[in-house]
Amino acid sequence: MTEVILWSNVLNKKQLRGYSFLRQRPVGNYIVDFFSKDLKLIVELDGEIHKFRKSKDRDRDNKLKEYGYSIIRFDNEDILHGLPNVIRTLEVFIDEFESKQISITP
Repeated sequence: MTEVILWSNVLNKKQLRGYSFLRQRPVGNYIVDFFSKDLKLIVELDGEIHKFRKSKDRDRDNKLKEYGYSIIRFDNEDILHGLPNVIRTLEVFIDEFESKQISITP
């Protein structure tokens, strides 16, 4: 349910500052909840089960970072009760990403 909320209200159809996101796609040996190739960003949503697999998630995140991706994780509660904060967090990431791109451009 939270994936549908984030997808339909924020990430689908380039709604987030014009960036394209894909849903439930393979990255390396993993299926990620959402990712943007242009931003090199993976967005993961964590339900109850993730409380018991923090070590496994950390190892997975480290492997995904080796592929060059940044990972942002949100709890399902964040999506259900704090979607504006989730959007702000993603926008801050984009602002920082874009400012890095501008500073590298000759």
